[in-house]
Amino acid sequence: MSRHANSDVRVPVNEDSYSIKRDERKCLLCGSCRSTCKFGQAVYGYYDLEKTDDYAICIDCGQCIQSCPNGTLSLKHDYMEVLECIEDKNKIVVIQTSPSVRVGIGDEWGYPYGTFLEGHMVSALKKLGFDYVFDTNFGADLTIMEEATELVNRIKNNQNLPMFTSCCPAWVKFVEIFYPDKIPNMSTCKSPILMQGAIIKNYLAKKLNIDKDKIVSVAVTPCTAKKAEIKEVNSDMDYIITTKELTKMLKKKEIDFNSLEDEKYDMMNGSSSGLIFGNSGGVMEAALRTAHYLLTKENIKDLKIEKIRGIDGIKEAFVKIGDLKLKVAVVSGTANARKILKMIDEGKHYDFIEVMACPSGCISGAGQPKQDLMEMENVRKERIKSMYKQDNEAILKFCHENKEIQKLYKEFLNKPGSDLAKKYLHRTYQDKSHLLGEKEKVIE
Repeated sequence: MSRHANSDVRVPVNEDSYSIKRDERKCLLCGSCRSTCKFGQAVYGYYDLEKTDDYAICIDCGQCIQSCPNGTLSLKHDYMEVLECIEDKNKIVVIQTSPSVRVGIGDEWGYPYGTFLEGHMVSALKKLGFDYVFDTNFGADLTIMEEATELVNRIKNNQNLPMFTSCCPAWVKFVEIFYPDKIPNMSTCKSPILMQGAIIKNYLAKKLNIDKDKIVSVAVTPCTAKKAEIKEVNSDMDYIITTKELTKMLKKKEIDFNSLEDEKYDMMNGSSSGLIFGNSGGVMEAALRTAHYLLTKENIKDLKIEKIRGIDGIKEAFVKIGDLKLKVAVVSGTANARKILKMIDEGKHYDFIEVMACPSGCISGAGQPKQDLMEMENVRKERIKSMYKQDNEAILKFCHENKEIQKLYKEFLNKPGSDLAKKYLHRTYQDKSHLLGEKEKVIE
């Protein structure tokens, strides 16, 4: 008998999942999780438990958690272990904050949806006792320096196009399991969190004269799939906590979020291009801003690419860079990824495609505070609007103009795509279709 009871009406969950757990006492057998996984994410229903040896295929996106009406499905928490590390005086505990956390955390304290609370968030983390607080926007800037360089090289050589973004670990796992033939099209860049984790332990530790073995590296993120990513990919990260877990930490320590004064990051700051990574289309815009500079030696004049903004699941645009005219697409939700992959297989051409597993991107990751499903479209729109407002008002809008990024390359990495950059910032992929009955192999 299958260990996954009632899998005809609900999504199966593995006991060894890094991100998701189920409380059987609460399950109403309503089918919401199954519908979300099958129709929104196109995972459930695309494999057979009999053929997978009763192993549930999961990309760890966690959208089933968000759709569950009564908490039957929930996050696996790591925040108590992080609090224990903070209490250990022999450890240096550092944390980096993903872009979308700052527009989601306020929901828990009654702020209007999308309220930008970066300063409060930084202050809260310092009150919790983290030794250093960094911005993952820095890691996003670093990702763009590598990814835009990679894109330009592929376009010049007409090699492995379209190039797919690789920031979203749920999307990456989706490709490895269901579409391993598309692995050569994936950017080899690690996600921003993994890049920044590598820099913290292999560069910053030396700069600060800290023993890297004493560093506990944490990231707070809207993403449940990051919990699996740091376990399954060669990583310098120790813990992933979600926005939800951060709110639990603050309440456990009786820190009044509303009364906090704004504070700034310690170092490793990012541009507004790094910030908009949280929105579906944001990675694409950031990459094209820097790709334009790499190809023309001039900054793009019109920063906004309106056709790839917003909450639609598939968005397309033509983008002119010098003499080049690129066809790009932005996809959110892996069900929509299946659609665009089918279009490619049928002969439709694209040069560059961004994919995020969660609807509208990271701003609605399953680690964000949960909202009524009827409210979610409005919540997403407000979070997106808040991020672009910050981008409009920012002084530093381009990843390649970030002085700290420039210094990192000068002192450590040499240049984008260098041997050291490949060592610390890039990765390989695995053909995981063996989970569906095929042989595993490593693809460079």
